[in-house]
Amino acid sequence: MKAIVLLPDGVGIRNFLLGPFLRLLSRQAAAMVCHPIEEEALPAYTQCLDGNIVWQRLLPYREDALTSFLRFSASYAHFYHFDTQGMRYVRDLPVHGGRRMRLGRRLAKALGKRMATARGLAVLERWQFRLAARAKEVDQYRSLFERWQPNVLFCSHQRPTEVVPAVLAARSLGIPTATFIFSWDNLSSKSRIVAPYDHYLAWSSLMKREMGLYYPEIPAQRVHVVGTPQFDPYQDPAMLMPKAEFCRWLGADPARPIICFSGSDASTAPDDPFYVEMVMEDIRAGRIKGNPQLVLRPAPVDSGQRFDNARRRFPDLIYKAPDWVHGKGDWKGILPLPADVKALANLTCHCDLNLNVSSTMTLDFALRDKPVVNIAFDVTQPPPFGVPLWEFHFRFEHYLPVVELGAARFAKSRAELVAHINAYLDNPALDREGRRKFVELEVGEPAGESSRRIIQTLEQIGI
Repeated sequence: MKAIVLLPDGVGIRNFLLGPFLRLLSRQAAAMVCHPIEEEALPAYTQCLDGNIVWQRLLPYREDALTSFLRFSASYAHFYHFDTQGMRYVRDLPVHGGRRMRLGRRLAKALGKRMATARGLAVLERWQFRLAARAKEVDQYRSLFERWQPNVLFCSHQRPTEVVPAVLAARSLGIPTATFIFSWDNLSSKSRIVAPYDHYLAWSSLMKREMGLYYPEIPAQRVHVVGTPQFDPYQDPAMLMPKAEFCRWLGADPARPIICFSGSDASTAPDDPFYVEMVMEDIRAGRIKGNPQLVLRPAPVDSGQRFDNARRRFPDLIYKAPDWVHGKGDWKGILPLPADVKALANLTCHCDLNLNVSSTMTLDFALRDKPVVNIAFDVTQPPPFGVPLWEFHFRFEHYLPVVELGAARFAKSRAELVAHINAYLDNPALDREGRRKFVELEVGEPAGESSRRIIQTLEQIGI
């Protein structure tokens, strides 16, 4: 097999380059990896891979105004047609930028609302892809693929627009295409899939059912359950440090409990800095028992500056920023370093419990059978989202299973936060069955097996 692998952003690099996927793929197939990594930084990512991989920079691509307008119109039509809570939130976000951009988005939103039917979506996307196919980058990728003669094209993320020319070029040559649905919330709360793939790789049977709900035009046999490779490193013994070594690396006392606070981005959880300070105050006052240590890990997209006051007030707060290199400042402009995969594997393994608002880290820690407390109360008033936090984040469709299965505990007040932390530190087995059911629902292949399953699926697609 010869495969084109598109890794358009940092999360794709984390999941498919820094985990076992490319190492396993290169042992049984030739691969051309199209990526955004600067040439001088590439050796840090490729040193553990053999020579059966060709590295190719993604071509710079910027949609023309009409193609972009049609794509946004299709996304708004998608949001209005399916109308989940997550989609309503994204649909109603304010548009930042100049007058021309704001006007364009208002027009796209108005057109999307009028076209919010299955037929309307099909019309918008048909015109969108026809216009996108005229881009010069499509011809450039077509020439590249004609020379390389791949059997299959695979993309690590279904939403980045940078991959559209490559996907359209492959389809024009009859090369089967596939994409991976990046995260558990993407189908119920994010914008439309940006390119017309032939096959879709899903985490679980639940995600496959969601594909049928939000993309009923896609035949079920073209949606494949493969798990997710972002958790595969958790099953690699080489990733894990002994507890004593981990504590030295972290600067923690191995004799005391360790609580990990996983931050979200500032737009999702603007009160995160206040929560960190509250927990530190309650530890100092003895309201949280056992004199635990708090480790703060901001979201990779977060510069961490909003936690400066907490770090000044509490020098004993352990601060561990993710090892990601920041560029533009959003998820498209940051790239993970190899050390971060090992850091996260050890944090989830050795910390005693996790605190977050409503993050994917709930799933990371549940995979380790580690208890999680979700913070579900507002600090600032009026509430940042216009309604109480409990009525907002915890009603998003993707997060309802956490609530319904009892996979975490939910602190609707500061007093409840203290009580839940104490309960879990006293008995970490609490809610174990809820965590198990949650993992079983969300992750269709066991951690450690997803990369192999994806490669097997690509081989079948590329026959």
